[in-house]
Amino acid sequence: MGDIICDDYRILQVISRFGLTLGFGDHTVSETCLAAGVDAPTFLAVVNFIRSNGRTSNLSDIVESLSLTALMNYLRRSHDYFVKFRLPAIRRKLIEAIDCSARNQIAFLILKFYDEFASEVGRHMDYEDKHIHTYVTDLMKGVKTSPDVNIHKLSHQHHDNHAQLEKSLSELKSIIIKYYPTGSNAQLLNDVLIDLFMTEEDLFSHCHLEDTLFLEAVGRLEDERQEQALSLLHIS
Repeated sequence: MGDIICDDYRILQVISRFGLTLGFGDHTVSETCLAAGVDAPTFLAVVNFIRSNGRTSNLSDIVESLSLTALMNYLRRSHDYFVKFRLPAIRRKLIEAIDCSARNQIAFLILKFYDEFASEVGRHMDYEDKHIHTYVTDLMKGVKTSPDVNIHKLSHQHHDNHAQLEKSLSELKSIIIKYYPTGSNAQLLNDVLIDLFMTEEDLFSHCHLEDTLFLEAVGRLEDERQEQALSLLHIS
């Protein structure tokens, strides 16, 4: 486990989002996951997805070994991280780095744009938790849903929202880089920009995982439920 973190620091976020903590000594990935009650194949699938920057040539084989419950727990923790920790932390640093007085209209615009972006992320992830994840949880329990409802219909709007989030964050970075004179707070603002670039990378990876691994896994579950329903009809 220590080796994969040293090879790619981004795996630190994967570990925390699976509910794992540091201090695992020389334990292997399997040993660490087993001790924490984490599904190892799902953990490794996400790790490899991150390390390959989302390039998956054998998506069907990967999904075959996934635990959808473990994957959704990971996604929910990711939402909490962005909404409750990452974005508020960046906002605090942003306020420290820019002049938020009434005279500085560019600073006011930057903060306003940031708050709108953070709210947009919150609304998007709240929709996923309340609608998409609830639908999938019901599907796993075998709760009957409307035949007109499926994951692709539910995710159509949220897929468009992914693109909008990336666009909004790109525009925010551009405003800061092009129009805000840093002065004595150059180091602070550069630190904020680095955080924004890292958040953009993290958010893009998160959204891409939802659009590929997660949707493929849910689509497969829908097919299984449909086959089970048809089998029951034939029996009756």
